[in-house]
Amino acid sequence: MEPKQGEANPTQRYRVVLSDIRNFIQTMLATTANEIVTSGKLKKGSIVRLKKYNPQQVKDKKILILMEVEVLSQYGELDKIGTPEALDMKDDAKPQPAAVSANGFYGDKPPQPPQQQQRSLPHHQSNPNTSHPHLYPIESLSPYAHKWTIRARCTHKGEMKTWHNTRGEGKLFSVNLLDDTGEIRATGFNDQVDRLYELFQEGTVYYISAPCKVVIAKKQFSNLANDYELQFERDTEVEKAEDQDNAPQIRFNFTKIGDLNNVEKDSTIDTIGVLKEVGEISTITSKNTNKDFSKRDLTIADDTQTSVRLTIWGNTATGFNAPTESIIAFKGVKVSDFGGRSLSLLSSGSMAIDPDVDEAHKLRGWYNAVGANAQFQTHQNLASTTGGGAKQDTKTVSQVIEEESYLQDTPSYFTLKASVVYVKNTMVAYPACKTPNCNKKVIDENPNEWWCEKCQLKWDSPEYRYVLNVNVADHTGQLWLSCFDDAGRMIVGMPANDLMDIKEKDDENSTTNFMTAMQDATCKTFNFRVRAKMETYQDQPKPRYQVLNIYNLNFAQECNKLSQLLKQYDIGDSDSLFVS
Repeated sequence: MEPKQGEANPTQRYRVVLSDIRNFIQTMLATTANEIVTSGKLKKGSIVRLKKYNPQQVKDKKILILMEVEVLSQYGELDKIGTPEALDMKDDAKPQPAAVSANGFYGDKPPQPPQQQQRSLPHHQSNPNTSHPHLYPIESLSPYAHKWTIRARCTHKGEMKTWHNTRGEGKLFSVNLLDDTGEIRATGFNDQVDRLYELFQEGTVYYISAPCKVVIAKKQFSNLANDYELQFERDTEVEKAEDQDNAPQIRFNFTKIGDLNNVEKDSTIDTIGVLKEVGEISTITSKNTNKDFSKRDLTIADDTQTSVRLTIWGNTATGFNAPTESIIAFKGVKVSDFGGRSLSLLSSGSMAIDPDVDEAHKLRGWYNAVGANAQFQTHQNLASTTGGGAKQDTKTVSQVIEEESYLQDTPSYFTLKASVVYVKNTMVAYPACKTPNCNKKVIDENPNEWWCEKCQLKWDSPEYRYVLNVNVADHTGQLWLSCFDDAGRMIVGMPANDLMDIKEKDDENSTTNFMTAMQDATCKTFNFRVRAKMETYQDQPKPRYQVLNIYNLNFAQECNKLSQLLKQYDIGDSDSLFVS
Protein backbone atom coordinates (compact mmCIF):
# COMPACT_ATOMS: atom_id res chain seq x y z
CA MET A 1 0.00 0.00 0.00
CA GLU A 2 1.35 3.39 -0.92
CA PRO A 3 -0.11 6.90 -0.60
CA LYS A 4 -0.73 8.52 -3.96
CA GLN A 5 0.90 11.95 -4.19
CA GLY A 6 0.92 14.90 -6.55
CA GLU A 7 -2.80 15.37 -7.03
CA ALA A 8 -4.63 18.67 -7.04
CA ASN A 9 -6.81 17.22 -4.33
CA PRO A 10 -4.76 17.29 -1.12
CA THR A 11 -6.68 14.35 0.33
CA GLN A 12 -4.41 11.35 0.87
CA ARG A 13 -4.97 8.55 -1.68
CA TYR A 14 -3.77 4.95 -1.26
CA ARG A 15 -2.71 2.52 -3.98
CA VAL A 16 -3.35 -1.13 -3.11
CA VAL A 17 -1.99 -4.15 -5.01
CA LEU A 18 -4.26 -7.21 -4.76
CA SER A 19 -3.44 -10.80 -5.71
CA ASP A 20 -5.56 -13.94 -6.10
CA ILE A 21 -2.41 -16.14 -6.22
CA ARG A 22 -2.48 -16.35 -10.05
CA ASN A 23 -2.65 -12.66 -10.97
CA PHE A 24 -2.22 -9.28 -9.35
CA ILE A 25 -3.90 -5.96 -10.14
CA GLN A 26 -3.40 -2.32 -9.24
CA THR A 27 -6.29 -0.75 -7.31
CA MET A 28 -7.00 2.64 -5.77
CA LEU A 29 -8.71 3.04 -2.41
CA ALA A 30 -11.59 5.55 -2.43
CA THR A 31 -10.96 8.37 0.02
CA THR A 32 -14.15 7.44 1.84
CA ALA A 33 -12.50 4.11 2.70
CA ASN A 34 -9.17 5.59 3.88
CA GLU A 35 -10.05 4.77 7.48
CA ILE A 36 -9.30 1.09 6.90
CA VAL A 37 -5.64 2.06 6.27
CA THR A 38 -5.26 4.90 8.78
CA SER A 39 -6.74 2.73 11.54
CA GLY A 40 -4.16 0.04 10.87
CA LYS A 41 -6.66 -2.65 9.90
CA LEU A 42 -5.38 -3.11 6.36
CA LYS A 43 -1.77 -4.27 6.16
CA LYS A 44 0.49 -6.00 3.70
CA GLY A 45 -0.28 -9.71 3.71
CA SER A 46 -3.94 -9.27 4.67
CA ILE A 47 -6.85 -11.24 3.20
CA VAL A 48 -9.64 -8.95 2.01
CA ARG A 49 -13.14 -9.25 0.64
CA LEU A 50 -14.15 -6.62 -1.93
CA LYS A 51 -17.71 -5.68 -1.06
CA LYS A 52 -18.08 -2.73 -3.44
CA TYR A 53 -15.78 -1.55 -6.19
CA ASN A 54 -15.75 0.43 -9.42
CA PRO A 55 -13.74 -0.43 -12.59
CA GLN A 56 -12.10 2.68 -14.07
CA GLN A 57 -9.67 3.55 -16.84
CA VAL A 58 -7.11 6.21 -15.92
CA LYS A 59 -5.20 7.30 -19.02
CA ASP A 60 -4.19 3.95 -20.57
CA LYS A 61 -4.43 1.92 -17.37
CA LYS A 62 -7.41 -0.01 -16.08
CA ILE A 63 -7.77 -0.12 -12.31
CA LEU A 64 -10.36 -0.82 -9.66
CA ILE A 65 -11.59 1.89 -7.30
CA LEU A 66 -12.24 0.14 -3.97
CA MET A 67 -15.19 1.69 -2.15
CA GLU A 68 -15.94 -0.91 0.54
CA VAL A 69 -13.41 -3.47 1.75
CA GLU A 70 -13.78 -6.01 4.54
CA VAL A 71 -10.75 -7.30 6.42
CA LEU A 72 -10.99 -11.06 7.11
CA SER A 73 -9.22 -10.95 10.43
CA GLN A 74 -9.45 -14.70 11.04
CA TYR A 75 -6.64 -15.31 8.51
CA GLY A 76 -4.14 -12.94 10.08
CA GLU A 77 -1.14 -11.70 8.06
CA LEU A 78 0.36 -14.04 5.46
CA ASP A 79 3.50 -14.14 3.39
CA LYS A 80 3.30 -13.84 -0.36
CA ILE A 81 1.36 -16.79 -1.79
CA GLY A 82 2.26 -18.18 -5.20
CA THR A 83 3.94 -16.28 -8.01
CA PRO A 84 1.18 -14.02 -9.34
CA GLU A 85 1.61 -12.29 -12.69
CA ALA A 86 0.17 -9.00 -13.85
CA LEU A 87 -3.38 -9.42 -15.10
CA ASP A 88 -3.69 -9.08 -18.87
CA MET A 89 -6.22 -6.29 -19.47
CA LYS A 90 -8.03 -6.89 -22.75
CA ASP A 91 -9.47 -3.95 -24.65
CA ASP A 92 -12.71 -5.77 -25.39
CA ALA A 93 -13.57 -6.25 -21.73
CA LYS A 94 -17.25 -6.03 -21.06
CA PRO A 95 -18.45 -2.83 -19.39
CA GLN A 96 -19.21 -3.08 -15.69
CA PRO A 97 -21.80 -1.33 -13.59
CA ALA A 98 -20.73 1.73 -11.61
CA ALA A 99 -20.86 0.06 -8.22
CA VAL A 100 -20.64 -3.72 -7.97
CA SER A 101 -22.19 -5.29 -4.91
CA ALA A 102 -20.49 -8.15 -3.11
CA ASN A 103 -23.63 -10.22 -3.66
CA GLY A 104 -22.39 -11.03 -7.15
CA PHE A 105 -18.69 -11.16 -6.42
CA TYR A 106 -18.51 -14.79 -5.39
CA GLY A 107 -20.54 -16.30 -8.18
CA ASP A 108 -23.89 -16.62 -6.43
CA LYS A 109 -25.51 -14.17 -8.85
CA PRO A 110 -26.49 -15.31 -12.39
CA PRO A 111 -24.41 -13.67 -15.12
CA GLN A 112 -25.97 -10.67 -16.80
CA PRO A 113 -26.30 -10.52 -20.60
CA PRO A 114 -23.47 -8.51 -22.17
CA GLN A 115 -24.21 -4.94 -23.10
CA GLN A 116 -22.96 -3.27 -26.21
CA GLN A 117 -20.16 -0.87 -25.32
CA GLN A 118 -20.78 2.74 -26.24
CA ARG A 119 -17.94 4.87 -27.54
CA SER A 120 -19.35 8.16 -26.28
CA LEU A 121 -22.29 9.55 -24.43
CA PRO A 122 -24.84 11.58 -26.38
CA HIS A 123 -25.56 15.10 -25.19
CA HIS A 124 -29.31 14.54 -25.41
CA GLN A 125 -30.90 11.32 -24.23
CA SER A 126 -34.66 11.42 -24.45
CA ASN A 127 -35.21 7.71 -23.97
CA PRO A 128 -35.73 7.05 -20.26
CA ASN A 129 -34.58 3.44 -20.68
CA THR A 130 -31.16 4.45 -22.02
CA SER A 131 -28.37 2.48 -20.31
CA HIS A 132 -25.31 4.20 -18.92
CA PRO A 133 -22.46 1.74 -19.17
CA HIS A 134 -19.71 4.33 -18.69
CA LEU A 135 -20.59 5.82 -15.34
CA TYR A 136 -18.04 8.09 -13.73
CA PRO A 137 -17.54 8.15 -9.96
CA ILE A 138 -17.99 11.60 -8.44
CA GLU A 139 -14.61 11.20 -6.81
CA SER A 140 -12.94 11.17 -10.26
CA LEU A 141 -14.60 14.30 -11.64
CA SER A 142 -12.20 17.09 -12.54
CA PRO A 143 -11.95 19.94 -15.09
CA TYR A 144 -10.03 17.50 -17.33
CA ALA A 145 -12.83 14.91 -17.53
CA HIS A 146 -15.05 14.95 -20.62
CA LYS A 147 -18.14 13.08 -21.80
CA TRP A 148 -18.98 11.66 -18.40
CA THR A 149 -22.18 10.53 -16.73
CA ILE A 150 -22.73 10.19 -13.01
CA ARG A 151 -25.49 8.36 -11.18
CA ALA A 152 -26.15 10.31 -8.00
CA ARG A 153 -28.74 10.87 -5.33
CA CYS A 154 -29.91 14.39 -4.53
CA THR A 155 -29.25 14.71 -0.80
CA HIS A 156 -30.03 18.43 -0.48
CA LYS A 157 -31.93 20.95 -2.58
CA GLY A 158 -31.44 24.59 -1.68
CA GLU A 159 -34.00 27.33 -2.02
CA MET A 160 -34.16 29.41 -5.19
CA LYS A 161 -32.23 32.65 -4.65
CA THR A 162 -31.87 35.92 -6.56
CA TRP A 163 -28.80 38.12 -6.85
CA HIS A 164 -28.17 41.74 -7.82
CA ASN A 165 -24.85 43.43 -8.51
CA THR A 166 -23.25 45.97 -10.86
CA ARG A 167 -23.18 43.41 -13.67
CA GLY A 168 -26.89 42.71 -13.54
CA GLU A 169 -29.25 40.37 -11.75
CA GLY A 170 -30.29 36.74 -11.90
CA LYS A 171 -31.34 33.68 -9.96
CA LEU A 172 -29.71 30.43 -8.90
CA PHE A 173 -30.18 27.22 -6.93
CA SER A 174 -27.86 24.47 -5.72
CA VAL A 175 -28.13 20.75 -5.02
CA ASN A 176 -25.83 18.26 -3.32
CA LEU A 177 -25.24 15.06 -5.30
CA LEU A 178 -24.00 11.79 -3.77
CA ASP A 179 -22.76 8.48 -5.13
CA ASP A 180 -20.80 5.64 -3.53
CA THR A 181 -17.47 7.46 -3.89
CA GLY A 182 -18.20 11.00 -2.81
CA GLU A 183 -20.43 14.06 -2.81
CA ILE A 184 -20.38 17.21 -4.95
CA ARG A 185 -22.32 20.46 -5.11
CA ALA A 186 -23.99 21.51 -8.35
CA THR A 187 -25.40 24.97 -9.16
CA GLY A 188 -27.75 26.18 -11.87
CA PHE A 189 -28.20 29.80 -12.98
CA ASN A 190 -31.03 31.67 -14.69
CA ASP A 191 -32.35 29.46 -17.56
CA GLN A 192 -31.12 26.33 -15.81
CA VAL A 193 -33.18 27.29 -12.76
CA ASP A 194 -36.34 27.31 -14.90
CA ARG A 195 -35.38 24.01 -16.53
CA LEU A 196 -34.09 21.97 -13.60
CA TYR A 197 -35.33 23.37 -10.28
CA GLU A 198 -38.63 21.50 -10.24
CA LEU A 199 -36.99 18.32 -11.59
CA PHE A 200 -34.69 17.85 -8.61
CA GLN A 201 -36.21 16.29 -5.50
CA GLU A 202 -34.35 15.33 -2.35
CA GLY A 203 -33.80 11.58 -2.02
CA THR A 204 -34.21 10.89 -5.75
CA VAL A 205 -31.51 9.33 -7.96
CA TYR A 206 -30.55 10.98 -11.27
CA TYR A 207 -28.27 10.43 -14.24
CA ILE A 208 -26.38 13.64 -15.01
CA SER A 209 -24.32 13.83 -18.20
CA ALA A 210 -21.78 16.30 -19.59
CA PRO A 211 -21.46 18.92 -21.00
CA CYS A 212 -21.39 20.31 -17.49
CA LYS A 213 -18.68 22.55 -16.07
CA VAL A 214 -16.41 21.19 -13.35
CA VAL A 215 -14.96 24.17 -11.50
CA ILE A 216 -13.05 24.86 -8.29
CA ALA A 217 -15.43 24.67 -5.33
CA LYS A 218 -16.45 27.88 -3.57
CA LYS A 219 -15.90 26.72 -0.01
CA GLN A 220 -17.74 29.69 1.48
CA PHE A 221 -20.98 28.32 0.03
CA SER A 222 -20.47 24.59 0.62
CA ASN A 223 -19.57 22.27 3.46
CA LEU A 224 -18.75 19.28 1.23
CA ALA A 225 -15.28 17.71 1.25
CA ASN A 226 -14.76 18.11 -2.49
CA ASP A 227 -12.33 20.45 -4.23
CA TYR A 228 -14.65 20.77 -7.23
CA GLU A 229 -18.28 21.59 -7.92
CA LEU A 230 -20.55 21.46 -10.99
CA GLN A 231 -22.26 24.21 -12.97
CA PHE A 232 -25.24 23.12 -15.06
CA GLU A 233 -25.11 24.27 -18.70
CA ARG A 234 -27.72 24.58 -21.43
CA ASP A 235 -26.98 21.07 -22.80
CA THR A 236 -26.43 19.35 -19.46
CA GLU A 237 -28.65 16.27 -19.44
CA VAL A 238 -30.45 15.45 -16.16
CA GLU A 239 -32.51 12.28 -16.20
CA LYS A 240 -34.46 10.76 -13.32
CA ALA A 241 -33.38 7.13 -12.90
CA GLU A 242 -36.14 4.61 -13.43
CA ASP A 243 -34.45 2.27 -10.97
CA GLN A 244 -34.46 4.07 -7.64
CA ASP A 245 -33.18 1.00 -5.78
CA ASN A 246 -29.62 0.88 -4.44
CA ALA A 247 -29.68 4.62 -3.93
CA PRO A 248 -26.40 5.89 -2.44
CA GLN A 249 -26.81 6.49 1.27
CA ILE A 250 -25.72 9.65 3.01
CA ARG A 251 -22.43 9.11 4.84
CA PHE A 252 -21.82 10.82 8.14
CA ASN A 253 -18.63 11.55 10.03
CA PHE A 254 -20.10 12.11 13.46
CA THR A 255 -18.53 14.19 16.21
CA LYS A 256 -19.66 13.40 19.75
CA ILE A 257 -21.42 16.25 21.53
CA GLY A 258 -19.09 15.84 24.49
CA ASP A 259 -16.09 16.38 22.18
CA LEU A 260 -17.22 19.73 20.74
CA ASN A 261 -14.74 21.64 22.90
CA ASN A 262 -11.98 19.91 20.92
CA VAL A 263 -13.37 21.28 17.63
CA GLU A 264 -12.13 24.58 16.24
CA LYS A 265 -14.60 27.46 16.10
CA ASP A 266 -16.35 27.83 12.70
CA SER A 267 -15.59 24.21 11.75
CA THR A 268 -18.26 22.23 9.91
CA ILE A 269 -19.12 18.82 11.36
CA ASP A 270 -21.75 16.08 11.44
CA THR A 271 -23.37 15.09 14.72
CA ILE A 272 -26.18 12.93 16.05
CA GLY A 273 -28.25 13.17 19.21
CA VAL A 274 -31.51 12.59 21.02
CA LEU A 275 -33.94 15.50 20.68
CA LYS A 276 -34.51 16.76 24.24
CA GLU A 277 -36.17 20.15 23.71
CA VAL A 278 -37.79 22.08 20.84
CA GLY A 279 -37.91 25.87 21.07
CA GLU A 280 -40.47 28.23 19.60
CA ILE A 281 -40.01 29.87 16.21
CA SER A 282 -38.49 33.34 16.41
CA THR A 283 -37.44 35.91 13.82
CA ILE A 284 -34.20 37.83 13.50
CA THR A 285 -33.27 40.59 11.06
CA SER A 286 -30.01 40.44 9.12
CA LYS A 287 -27.84 43.52 9.63
CA ASN A 288 -26.41 43.22 6.11
CA THR A 289 -29.55 42.65 4.02
CA ASN A 290 -32.23 43.86 6.44
CA LYS A 291 -34.15 40.63 5.72
CA ASP A 292 -36.05 38.62 8.31
CA PHE A 293 -35.07 35.01 8.99
CA SER A 294 -36.99 32.38 10.93
CA LYS A 295 -35.05 30.31 13.46
CA ARG A 296 -35.74 27.61 16.01
CA ASP A 297 -33.45 26.33 18.77
CA LEU A 298 -33.24 22.60 19.45
CA THR A 299 -31.49 20.85 22.31
CA ILE A 300 -29.88 17.50 21.53
CA ALA A 301 -27.84 15.16 23.73
CA ASP A 302 -25.88 11.93 23.32
CA ASP A 303 -24.26 9.16 25.36
CA THR A 304 -21.43 11.43 26.55
CA GLN A 305 -24.21 12.80 28.79
CA THR A 306 -23.70 16.24 27.29
CA SER A 307 -26.29 18.41 25.57
CA VAL A 308 -25.91 21.29 23.12
CA ARG A 309 -28.12 23.94 21.55
CA LEU A 310 -28.52 23.58 17.77
CA THR A 311 -30.24 26.27 15.66
CA ILE A 312 -32.14 25.51 12.47
CA TRP A 313 -33.27 28.18 10.01
CA GLY A 314 -35.83 29.15 7.37
CA ASN A 315 -38.22 26.51 6.06
CA THR A 316 -36.43 23.84 8.06
CA ALA A 317 -37.34 25.73 11.24
CA THR A 318 -40.96 26.49 10.31
CA GLY A 319 -41.64 22.97 9.04
CA PHE A 320 -39.92 21.12 11.91
CA ASN A 321 -42.30 18.64 13.56
CA ALA A 322 -40.13 15.84 14.96
CA PRO A 323 -41.28 14.63 18.41
CA THR A 324 -38.97 14.86 21.39
CA GLU A 325 -36.79 11.80 22.06
CA SER A 326 -36.34 11.32 18.30
CA ILE A 327 -32.84 10.45 17.12
CA ILE A 328 -31.71 13.11 14.64
CA ALA A 329 -28.55 13.05 12.52
CA PHE A 330 -27.28 16.40 11.26
CA LYS A 331 -24.90 16.80 8.33
CA GLY A 332 -23.17 20.13 7.83
CA VAL A 333 -23.51 22.07 11.10
CA LYS A 334 -21.28 24.98 12.02
CA VAL A 335 -19.58 25.08 15.42
CA SER A 336 -19.81 28.35 17.34
CA ASP A 337 -18.25 29.35 20.67
CA PHE A 338 -21.37 31.23 21.78
CA GLY A 339 -22.33 29.91 25.22
CA GLY A 340 -19.33 27.58 25.39
CA ARG A 341 -20.29 25.62 22.30
CA SER A 342 -23.38 25.81 20.09
CA LEU A 343 -24.28 24.54 16.63
CA SER A 344 -26.05 25.97 13.60
CA LEU A 345 -27.38 23.98 10.65
CA LEU A 346 -26.00 25.49 7.44
CA SER A 347 -28.24 26.19 4.46
CA SER A 348 -26.33 23.47 2.58
CA GLY A 349 -26.68 21.05 5.48
CA SER A 350 -29.36 18.45 6.09
CA MET A 351 -30.89 16.40 8.87
CA ALA A 352 -32.34 12.89 9.06
CA ILE A 353 -34.88 11.85 11.70
CA ASP A 354 -34.40 8.32 13.09
CA PRO A 355 -31.94 7.40 10.30
CA ASP A 356 -31.09 3.77 9.59
CA VAL A 357 -27.42 4.00 10.60
CA ASP A 358 -25.50 2.09 13.26
CA GLU A 359 -24.84 5.16 15.39
CA ALA A 360 -28.58 5.92 15.57
CA HIS A 361 -29.43 2.36 16.65
CA LYS A 362 -26.71 2.38 19.31
CA LEU A 363 -27.87 5.76 20.61
CA ARG A 364 -31.49 4.56 20.74
CA GLY A 365 -30.47 1.48 22.72
CA TRP A 366 -28.46 3.55 25.19
CA TYR A 367 -31.24 6.11 25.64
CA ASN A 368 -33.95 3.50 26.21
CA ALA A 369 -31.74 1.67 28.71
CA VAL A 370 -30.24 4.48 30.80
CA GLY A 371 -30.26 7.78 28.93
CA ALA A 372 -33.91 8.68 29.55
CA ASN A 373 -33.15 9.11 33.27
CA ALA A 374 -29.62 10.53 32.90
CA GLN A 375 -28.50 14.01 33.91
CA PHE A 376 -26.92 15.95 31.05
CA GLN A 377 -24.17 18.50 31.33
CA THR A 378 -24.67 21.53 29.09
CA HIS A 379 -22.02 23.31 27.07
CA GLN A 380 -22.97 26.51 28.88
CA ASN A 381 -21.63 24.86 32.04
CA LEU A 382 -18.67 23.43 30.20
CA ALA A 383 -17.77 26.93 29.02
CA SER A 384 -16.62 27.78 32.53
CA THR A 385 -14.48 24.66 32.70
CA THR A 386 -12.87 25.16 29.32
CA GLY A 387 -12.65 28.90 29.03
CA GLY A 388 -15.37 29.04 26.39
CA GLY A 389 -12.86 29.18 23.55
CA ALA A 390 -11.66 26.74 20.98
CA LYS A 391 -8.29 26.45 22.68
CA GLN A 392 -8.19 23.82 25.40
CA ASP A 393 -6.68 25.18 28.65
CA THR A 394 -6.83 22.03 30.76
CA LYS A 395 -3.50 21.65 32.55
CA THR A 396 -1.73 19.27 34.86
CA VAL A 397 -0.25 20.38 38.18
CA SER A 398 3.29 20.15 36.80
CA GLN A 399 2.37 22.45 33.90
CA VAL A 400 0.88 24.99 36.32
CA ILE A 401 4.03 24.98 38.46
CA GLU A 402 6.31 25.28 35.41
CA GLU A 403 4.37 28.36 34.25
CA GLU A 404 4.45 30.15 37.63
CA SER A 405 7.34 32.34 36.52
CA TYR A 406 5.16 33.71 33.70
CA LEU A 407 2.33 34.82 36.00
CA GLN A 408 1.62 38.54 36.11
CA ASP A 409 -0.73 40.94 37.88
CA THR A 410 -3.24 40.23 35.11
CA PRO A 411 -5.04 36.99 36.03
CA SER A 412 -5.03 33.92 33.81
CA TYR A 413 -7.38 30.96 33.91
CA PHE A 414 -7.12 27.22 33.51
CA THR A 415 -8.92 23.98 34.24
CA LEU A 416 -7.46 21.34 36.54
CA LYS A 417 -8.66 17.82 37.29
CA ALA A 418 -7.24 16.82 40.65
CA SER A 419 -7.98 15.04 43.92
CA VAL A 420 -8.15 16.69 47.35
CA VAL A 421 -5.41 15.23 49.55
CA TYR A 422 -5.46 17.65 52.52
CA VAL A 423 -7.71 20.41 53.91
CA LYS A 424 -6.02 22.96 56.17
CA ASN A 425 -8.09 22.99 59.37
CA THR A 426 -6.76 26.04 61.21
CA MET A 427 -9.08 28.47 59.38
CA VAL A 428 -12.06 26.94 57.58
CA ALA A 429 -14.84 29.58 57.71
CA TYR A 430 -15.65 33.13 58.73
CA PRO A 431 -18.85 34.64 60.25
CA ALA A 432 -20.74 36.50 57.50
CA CYS A 433 -23.73 38.82 57.34
CA LYS A 434 -27.11 37.19 56.68
CA THR A 435 -28.22 39.91 54.27
CA PRO A 436 -28.50 38.34 50.80
CA ASN A 437 -25.43 39.04 48.63
CA CYS A 438 -23.67 40.94 51.39
CA ASN A 439 -21.24 38.24 52.63
CA LYS A 440 -19.26 40.76 54.69
CA LYS A 441 -17.65 39.61 57.90
CA VAL A 442 -19.64 40.41 61.06
CA ILE A 443 -18.17 41.31 64.46
CA ASP A 444 -19.09 39.56 67.67
CA GLU A 445 -19.73 42.60 69.92
CA ASN A 446 -21.82 40.96 72.64
CA PRO A 447 -23.26 37.51 73.27
CA ASN A 448 -25.75 36.76 70.47
CA GLU A 449 -25.01 40.10 68.81
CA TRP A 450 -23.17 40.14 65.49
CA TRP A 451 -22.69 43.53 63.85
CA CYS A 452 -22.38 44.16 60.07
CA GLU A 453 -20.65 47.46 59.37
CA LYS A 454 -21.80 47.55 55.76
CA CYS A 455 -25.50 46.90 56.38
CA GLN A 456 -25.57 48.60 59.80
CA LEU A 457 -27.50 45.62 61.14
CA LYS A 458 -27.22 43.27 64.10
CA TRP A 459 -27.85 39.55 63.95
CA ASP A 460 -28.29 37.02 66.72
CA SER A 461 -26.06 34.57 64.83
CA PRO A 462 -23.83 34.73 61.75
CA GLU A 463 -24.01 32.82 58.47
CA TYR A 464 -20.68 30.99 58.28
CA ARG A 465 -18.98 30.86 54.88
CA TYR A 466 -16.06 28.68 53.85
CA VAL A 467 -12.54 30.03 53.26
CA LEU A 468 -10.60 26.83 52.71
CA ASN A 469 -7.02 26.18 51.73
CA VAL A 470 -6.86 22.75 50.13
CA ASN A 471 -3.98 20.77 48.76
CA VAL A 472 -4.84 18.91 45.55
CA ALA A 473 -2.83 16.45 43.51
CA ASP A 474 -2.80 14.67 40.18
CA HIS A 475 -0.29 12.21 38.73
CA THR A 476 2.23 15.04 38.15
CA GLY A 477 2.36 16.88 41.48
CA GLN A 478 0.59 18.85 44.23
CA LEU A 479 -0.82 22.40 44.41
CA TRP A 480 -2.50 24.62 47.02
CA LEU A 481 -5.86 26.13 46.05
CA SER A 482 -7.98 28.79 47.80
CA CYS A 483 -11.69 27.94 47.95
CA PHE A 484 -14.71 30.00 48.96
CA ASP A 485 -18.16 28.94 50.07
CA ASP A 486 -19.58 27.15 47.01
CA ALA A 487 -16.42 25.11 46.44
CA GLY A 488 -16.09 24.45 50.18
CA ARG A 489 -19.62 23.00 50.35
CA MET A 490 -18.81 20.50 47.61
CA ILE A 491 -15.47 19.52 49.09
CA VAL A 492 -16.58 19.16 52.74
CA GLY A 493 -20.05 17.89 51.85
CA MET A 494 -21.99 20.15 54.23
CA PRO A 495 -22.70 23.88 54.78
CA ALA A 496 -20.15 25.80 56.80
CA ASN A 497 -22.72 26.36 59.58
CA ASP A 498 -22.98 22.61 60.14
CA LEU A 499 -19.22 22.18 60.25
CA MET A 500 -18.81 25.05 62.73
CA ASP A 501 -21.54 23.54 64.93
CA ILE A 502 -19.48 20.36 65.07
CA LYS A 503 -16.29 22.27 65.86
CA GLU A 504 -17.77 24.55 68.55
CA LYS A 505 -20.03 22.01 70.18
CA ASP A 506 -19.44 21.73 73.92
CA ASP A 507 -18.68 18.06 73.75
CA GLU A 508 -15.59 16.00 74.46
CA ASN A 509 -15.97 14.38 71.03
CA SER A 510 -16.28 17.67 69.11
CA THR A 511 -12.59 17.79 68.16
CA THR A 512 -12.63 14.19 67.00
CA ASN A 513 -15.80 14.71 64.95
CA PHE A 514 -14.37 17.88 63.39
CA MET A 515 -11.15 16.13 62.38
CA THR A 516 -13.18 13.23 60.99
CA ALA A 517 -15.17 15.69 58.82
CA MET A 518 -11.90 17.18 57.56
CA GLN A 519 -10.59 13.71 56.78
CA ASP A 520 -13.80 12.78 54.94
CA ALA A 521 -13.33 15.82 52.71
CA THR A 522 -10.19 14.31 51.18
CA CYS A 523 -9.76 11.70 48.43
CA LYS A 524 -12.43 13.38 46.26
CA THR A 525 -11.71 14.23 42.62
CA PHE A 526 -13.16 17.32 40.92
CA ASN A 527 -12.75 19.50 37.86
CA PHE A 528 -11.56 22.89 39.15
CA ARG A 529 -11.81 26.16 37.22
CA VAL A 530 -8.90 28.19 38.62
CA ARG A 531 -7.91 31.84 38.52
CA ALA A 532 -4.12 32.31 38.73
CA LYS A 533 -2.48 35.61 39.62
CA MET A 534 0.86 36.77 40.96
CA GLU A 535 0.34 38.76 44.19
CA THR A 536 2.72 40.48 46.56
CA TYR A 537 2.95 39.27 50.14
CA GLN A 538 5.45 40.94 52.52
CA ASP A 539 7.20 42.50 49.54
CA GLN A 540 7.64 39.07 47.95
CA PRO A 541 5.81 37.87 44.81
CA LYS A 542 3.66 34.86 45.50
CA PRO A 543 1.33 32.98 43.13
CA ARG A 544 -2.28 32.56 44.24
CA TYR A 545 -4.63 29.98 42.77
CA GLN A 546 -8.28 30.67 43.51
CA VAL A 547 -11.08 28.23 42.67
CA LEU A 548 -13.83 29.97 40.67
CA ASN A 549 -15.97 26.93 39.94
CA ILE A 550 -15.90 23.30 40.91
CA TYR A 551 -17.63 20.40 39.15
CA ASN A 552 -18.18 16.76 39.96
CA LEU A 553 -16.75 14.41 37.37
CA ASN A 554 -19.03 13.42 34.50
CA PHE A 555 -17.93 9.79 34.32
CA ALA A 556 -19.40 9.17 30.86
CA GLN A 557 -17.53 12.18 29.52
CA GLU A 558 -14.31 11.26 31.30
CA CYS A 559 -14.54 7.70 29.95
CA ASN A 560 -15.01 9.05 26.45
CA LYS A 561 -11.93 11.29 26.82
CA LEU A 562 -9.87 8.30 27.95
CA SER A 563 -11.07 6.16 25.06
CA GLN A 564 -10.10 8.90 22.60
CA LEU A 565 -6.70 9.14 24.26
CA LEU A 566 -6.19 5.37 24.01
CA LYS A 567 -7.05 5.45 20.31
CA GLN A 568 -4.04 7.70 19.75
CA TYR A 569 -1.83 4.81 20.87
CA ASP A 570 -3.74 2.08 19.03
CA ILE A 571 -1.31 0.21 16.76
CA GLY A 572 -4.11 -1.61 14.99
CA ASP A 573 -5.62 -5.06 15.06
CA SER A 574 -3.12 -7.84 14.52
CA ASP A 575 -5.76 -9.86 12.64
CA SER A 576 -5.64 -8.48 9.10
CA LEU A 577 -6.20 -9.48 5.47
CA PHE A 578 -4.03 -10.41 2.52
CA VAL A 579 -2.54 -7.58 0.48
CA SER A 580 0.48 -8.24 -1.70
